[in-house]
This record gives sequence, C-alpha cells and structure tokens, in this order.
Amino acid sequence: MDEDQKSAITPALIGKKIDVVLAMNPKWGEGLDRNAVTDELIRRFSLWVGEDVTMVSDAGHVAWLDAARKRDWLYWQRYRELLEKKLSWKAVDALDTSTDKVLGMLEDPCRQGPWDRRGLVVGHVQSGKTGHYTGLVCKAADAQYKVIIVLAGLHNNLRSQTQIRLEEGFLGYDTSVRDPLRPVGVGEIDTDQAIFPNCATTRLNTGDFGKKVAKHLAISPEQRPWLFVVKKNKSVLSELLRWIQNHVADTQRPDDDAAADNDPLPRVRKVVTKLPLLIIDDEADHASVDTQEQDFDPDTGKPDDEHNPTVINKLIRRILHSFSRSAYVGYTATPFANIFIHERGETRQEGPDLFPAAFIHNLAAPSNYVGPATLFGTASAQNRQSALPLVHEVSDYIKADGESGWMPQKHSNGHVPRWSAEESLPPSLREAIESFVLACAARVLRGQAREHSSMLVHVTRFTLVQNEVHAQIDEYVRHLKQRLIRQIDDQPILNRLKHLWITDFLPTTAQLREQGLISAGEDSTWDELVTALPEVLQDIEVRTINGTAKDVLDYAENEAKGLKVIAIGGDKLARGLTLEGLCTSYFLRASRMYDTLMQMGRWFGYRPGYLDLCRLYTTSELVKWFGHITDAAAELREEFDFMASSGATPREYGLKVQSHSILMVTSQVKMRAAKSLMISYSGQLLQSVSLFRRSRELIHNLDATKRFISSLGTPDETDPERRRGSEVQKWTGYLWKKVSGGDVADFMYGFRTHPDSHRVNSVMLSEFIRAMSLGGELTEWTVALIGLQTGKPCQLAEGVTVNMATRAGNPELSDRYAIGVLLDPKDESIDLDIDQWEAALALTKLARKPDTQGSATVKEPTQPSGPAIRQVRGHGAANVTAHPERGLLMLYVLDPAGAKVELESDIPVVAFGISFPGSGSVMKVEYKVNNVLWEQEYVPSE
Repeated sequence: MDEDQKSAITPALIGKKIDVVLAMNPKWGEGLDRNAVTDELIRRFSLWVGEDVTMVSDAGHVAWLDAARKRDWLYWQRYRELLEKKLSWKAVDALDTSTDKVLGMLEDPCRQGPWDRRGLVVGHVQSGKTGHYTGLVCKAADAQYKVIIVLAGLHNNLRSQTQIRLEEGFLGYDTSVRDPLRPVGVGEIDTDQAIFPNCATTRLNTGDFGKKVAKHLAISPEQRPWLFVVKKNKSVLSELLRWIQNHVADTQRPDDDAAADNDPLPRVRKVVTKLPLLIIDDEADHASVDTQEQDFDPDTGKPDDEHNPTVINKLIRRILHSFSRSAYVGYTATPFANIFIHERGETRQEGPDLFPAAFIHNLAAPSNYVGPATLFGTASAQNRQSALPLVHEVSDYIKADGESGWMPQKHSNGHVPRWSAEESLPPSLREAIESFVLACAARVLRGQAREHSSMLVHVTRFTLVQNEVHAQIDEYVRHLKQRLIRQIDDQPILNRLKHLWITDFLPTTAQLREQGLISAGEDSTWDELVTALPEVLQDIEVRTINGTAKDVLDYAENEAKGLKVIAIGGDKLARGLTLEGLCTSYFLRASRMYDTLMQMGRWFGYRPGYLDLCRLYTTSELVKWFGHITDAAAELREEFDFMASSGATPREYGLKVQSHSILMVTSQVKMRAAKSLMISYSGQLLQSVSLFRRSRELIHNLDATKRFISSLGTPDETDPERRRGSEVQKWTGYLWKKVSGGDVADFMYGFRTHPDSHRVNSVMLSEFIRAMSLGGELTEWTVALIGLQTGKPCQLAEGVTVNMATRAGNPELSDRYAIGVLLDPKDESIDLDIDQWEAALALTKLARKPDTQGSATVKEPTQPSGPAIRQVRGHGAANVTAHPERGLLMLYVLDPAGAKVELESDIPVVAFGISFPGSGSVMKVEYKVNNVLWEQEYVPSE
C-alpha cells in the first residue's frame, strides 16, 4: 500500500515483502503457498476502475452531503469492512465514491417539506450492481432514510437471493432465524444488535410481504430503519401499499378522484410525512415500465390524468406518491426502456411516471470485469478484434431442415428432445458438460475447491421441455460418474477428456496468459487432472431452476465446501439471477432485442483465477447479435459521456436516445409505437457493413456510384492533406464540396442496401435527408471517395480512379458479405478545418471518462471522437461556426479478392459511410414495421 509506483509491484517485490514478514515470525511460513499469495496481490494491485459519468438535473435539489454528515456512519463502515475482506482497496474506494455521488443526488432525508427525486444507475451486466445498491442502502440508512423498499425482480429465487445479499451487507442477521438472531456478514463485524435494522421480509420462499406479515407488523418512527425486499408482484405491492396507507401514513389529503372500491388506495389519500422513503428498483427496465400509451393534449402538452398505467408501474408510483418525501433509484444494465418513458407522463393518483428526471449515473466497470467487449471483441476493419477464444459455435442441436432435431427454434411444450436413437444429447452439449467437469477439476487443483462452480443450460422457455433436458443431462452425468468413479470401461471417456484438455484448454490458457488476462503460473498436468476427476464428479449436481428460493439458498448453505451445479432453466435464469462461479454456458435461446439479449448474458461478470476455463457454447446467430449489442452499447455510452460533459440533462438524453436508429433497442411495446418507429439520424455515424454477395446488386450499386461520381464533375481536392496538431494527415482519394442535399438523397434512393442492414437503409436515409433539407439542414454536402495508396485500381469516372480497399468478410454468414468496420476513424474528420478539428479534440478530452470496458488505454486522446466531430459540425463550438447544413458522405470501393468470402463475381463492392451533423431539429422519418415480422424477428418468446 505504501508503494507510490504501483507498476513497481512485481512478483520479485512481493517475494521480498513476504521474506520480510516471515522474518518477523517464521512459523507463518509453514504450509504457505507463496504463489497463491503472489497471484492474489498482483490481481489486487493491477486492478483499476474507470470514472463514473453522470447526467444530472439540479431542479429543486439542495446539495447536502459533506464529510460532516458521514462522520458517524455505522452501516456503511461495517459494510466497507466486509468488502475489504474480498475486494481490492481500489474497488472499495471506487464504490465509496460512486455511492456518495448517487446518494448526494438524492435529497437530504432530514430536509423538511415535500420533495421527490428519481434517478437511474446504469451498470454492466453481472458487474456488481447488487453490491452497489447495498452500499447505497447502508449510506441512505446512515443518513436517516427510514423506509427502504428494494424491488427485487419477478421471481421468488431472485427475491430470495437479493434478500440474502442485503442480510449479509446491511441487516447483519439471518431473517429466517428469529430467536435468537443469527449474525451473518456485517453482523459478525459489529455484533451490537441494537443497531440491526428492522426487516419485514425473510430469505425463505414464503418470506415476501403479504397479508400475514402486514397483520402483525406495526411501525413507529424509531431510530432504526425498516427494510422491505419484495417481488414486483401485484398482490405483494398492493398489500404493501395498503399497509403503508393504514399503518404508516400520518396525514390525510382529500383526493377528488375517488378510487374504485376494489382498489388498495382509499378515497382519501393518506400521506406519510414523518418517514422519508427510498425505493431501489432492481432490473428497473423489467415490469416497472408503463407499457400503456398515455395521451397528451396537443395544444397544452399536458398528460391525460385519467390514464390507467400497467399494474406494477401503477403500484410503484402510488407507493412513492404516498410519501411526501421520497426517492427512487432504478438499477439496470439495459436502460433503453427507462429512457423511453415519457418525461412528462403523470396522473393524479400515481403522480409522475418513473422517468429518471433527476439523474442518470453510468457506472464504470473495473478492469477485471469480463463484459461483452472482452468476450466478443470490438468491431474493426478485419471483422471483430480481440475476441476471447472462449466461445464455441454449435449447430448440431437442429437438423438441416431447421424444423426438427434435438431443440428446433420453434417447438411446443410437449416437445421431446432426442438427438439420435443411441444418444439423447447432441455431441456439442455432451462436450460442454465434459468441459465443465474439466473446469471444476482444474479449479480444485488451483486451490479453488471451496469456490462455487456452475454450468448454465438455457435452451427452451417451456418447463416440461426443461424437465426432459434435466433428465437427459442427469442421466449423462450419472453415466460419467459410474465410469470414472468406478473405473469401469472409463478409457474412451478419459481419451475424450484428455483430447479436450490438450487441444482446447491448454492453448486457450496460453493465449490468455500471453494477453495478460490471467496471471503466470504452471498448467495442471493431465495426470493431476485425472486424480481430481472422481471427487469432482461426485460433487456435481443437476438442478432445474424453477423459481423456488431453494435453488438460490444452496449457494449460501454450501459456502464452506462450494457448490458444483449444472442449472437448467428458461426465463427465470434469463434476468437478474446470479449463478455463482459460472464456468460453462450452453445457450440456444434467441431474441433480437438488445435489452433482452444483454440480460440473458449471465456469463458476463468476474472470473478471478479461472477465466481461461470458462466456455460459452452458442449459435453463430447469437454470436453475431452479441456483436451488434457490444457495438451499440459502446456507441450509446460514448454518446452519454459526451452529452454529460456538455451539461445535458436526463430529459435531453432521453430525446436523443428515443430518436436513435438502432431499431431493436427494446420491445416495440416499451417503445410505445404499435405500427411504426420514428427515426432520426442527426448526430450519428452510419456505415454499410452488411453488403451483397450477388452480382446483380453489386453491378447495380457500382453503376449507381459511377453515375453519381460523374455527375459531380471535377474534384475540388485530390489526395487531401490536413494539419492535425503538430502532424499532417493524408488521404488517398478525392473530395467534392458543396454537393446539394438533393443529389445525395437521389444517390441514396438509387443505391441498394442489404435487407439485413437494419440501421443503414438507403431509402430511409434518402427520406431523412430530404426532410431535413426542407428545414434548411443537410443542404450542402462534402463527398469523399477514399482509397488506398497501393492496391488494385478501379475507375469510377473519367479522371477518377481509386485503389480499392480490402475488408475481410465473416465466413460464418453465407447470405451476405458482412464486414466489421468500414471507416478508418480519421476519415470522419476529412472535411474539418484545423479550428474545427481542435475544437472537436478539446470536446473529446473534456468528455473523456476512462471506462475499462470502452477502451484499452487510459492515455489522453490524440484524435477527436465521432460524437465530438458531429457536435462541432452541427452545433459549432467556441470560435467555430455551426454548420448543420453540412453532411459528409464517404464512399469506398472494396476489392472482392480481399473479401475472404466467396462472392458471385469479381465485381468491385461499393460501400458508404455517412456522418450526420448534430441538430437541434426534432425531424424524424417513419419506419414502417410489419407486426408479424417484428414478432418473428425481435420479440422474445416469453
């Protein structure tokens, strides 16, 4: 800790420090695993955490949180001590800073008079959001928030898991044991039961809030806070609302709009004025969002106050509306649905909708977090870069006809999966199970025998089919146990396992070690693994996750020995539930909605000391869609950082995201558009990366491009050069300036984009350019034709010949020529002069908040970001004039010989990128959606 230069903390230095400590007491060296100590210290000191980014509105807010208010905080202090036992100090310090920021954006619970603050915390999937809001709950209780309600998912197992985490981190006792109290977690650090918070719910399957609890529960404004961990369930929330109204409310306010007789809200609205409320909404995009469309008066813009919201949304809002002092914080990794909440939605009985008007707080993940960008890589000109070799694509679960096989895409609840007459499971699933067995054995040899190890099998949403899959996997595991434990006819299995270890595990470990993702060490030998296999197999259990609390509680009950479990499930595994020590995933379910897919990614998270042993077996289609998600999430985070640095509020960001051209960000219902989507391209970069393979379309697009280039006449510049700071950037190609928006729109209309290119639709682009031109924007374009210094030449017009670029296609996608990235990042600034470029770079530096998931480096930027370039072009900056009329069209000709996929002919492939300037206009174009197609392609099968 005293080492100023943390980079100097090497194995050699750690070895010297160990020698110093052992000199003080040589007995400490008996049985000491020096390598394990060294690995753990390197892991702790090599971790870094990026900066959180916040978009905030201070309307009606009074700043209050300072060091004096934190002086005697007990709940946070004991939680911090608990965390310091298992996390690096850097991670704990980052959590302390982050939760301070969120709490400070809420209102001071001691502030009198009515107030209401609503915010959203956005984290990465499986990145520690529960730990974050546990810290927030501790601090809120220290600050004197008295009623704390945690909305913990839709199912019993997730509610129970959340209850257990809050018992360990906040309550300090096991709620299933009342007399005497059994301390757990923080309760073992500070055993003073006088400070233990009250809790109205328990970790038991029957421990949710209900009539029985309400009947015997009295509350008084005492010193200790009250915690409620409840499901988002109509009967639970109705009972909680009724109890608040009948037992906690201390003031009556007349309500002109009398509630219906069967409604939990009485005719006179009762309000709690003495106890400040904090609601934590876990998975806030799920069930909490009002999916009924609310009408607004076209003249005044006022919302229809007779609107009837969806039931969970209604009850959450009524609970908030029952307190004169309330705070609401939603937590999610996929905030799209929350941002689509109408910022002015409000009704008389429910009060305002749950739009995060006060703040949106983006959590930065620490460097040891394994997220989508780590696993699936990032888009590049040569397809995806830096993807980890942990993903195995599978196809044997389905027959060639797509309609039959072990688990066809469409199947009924009565489907009986069967791979062949001899084998019930497909070879890929058998390999996945054996991969899990090897991972468990290797973890034992690495000293992780007492850590939990899990395997996820997610192949169907139907309970009956899950049960059949459970039976088949259980039978296969029993088969492995019988052969390997009894050593009867075990050689064929051992040969298979050895081949998998040598051809897959050892090379993967070597690669991750080379990349610095795992620490140096010696690999387990095959002979060592064989000795560990029988004991590992003995411990493996096969379970079906069916929503009962027992599925979760086993982790806590097996803390001493570590649970080894293969979990088969469907939708209850798809959101929120943490599978401890997840090593292997077999995942077939498909949804094309970004938020649903992202939430299904249970394999993201932290894998200390065993990342190289993890495997994901899934379909090529899901790998492709996770690539889309990774890129979209990175783009939205970059946009968020940029807008936050410029002082934008959550309402302004909401409008920005609502017009974003990613069509599948969330379900059509949540987007409040039944038959069409309204899309704006302002401030966005689009590039055509899904291209045709067929000669007919390639010839059509090449001819359209030749006609367009010929119509532009003599280029204004050939091989442009631009001064960039102390350097000069050069391009090979041509530039035409002041091209009319009509000509660009005509070119787009005549150009054919691939039907799978959802974002880049040439007809919609043409319509958008025309619509913006009517308002005086996008009327004057720069057209850049960009090639290579060397390469095969392609003549597009007289005197205009460009050397073709090469972009490798994805060989897995046979229906298109799919490339990773078309543009070189510097191409987007080709039309900027030095003042514009420097202004964009200054904005980029201002917005720079290093997040380990968004960048591989923390160095200061030397090139302006895309959002900054488009901001400067459209809105201007200090000493730079705004030019919302100027768009940039970049054309590229790709060499079919460099495609690395088979095209129908050697016709050059034309691709384009468009950089749209930022705009103050709310102009959008309508994207018609075929409902049947939407449901087939994007709607999840829940």
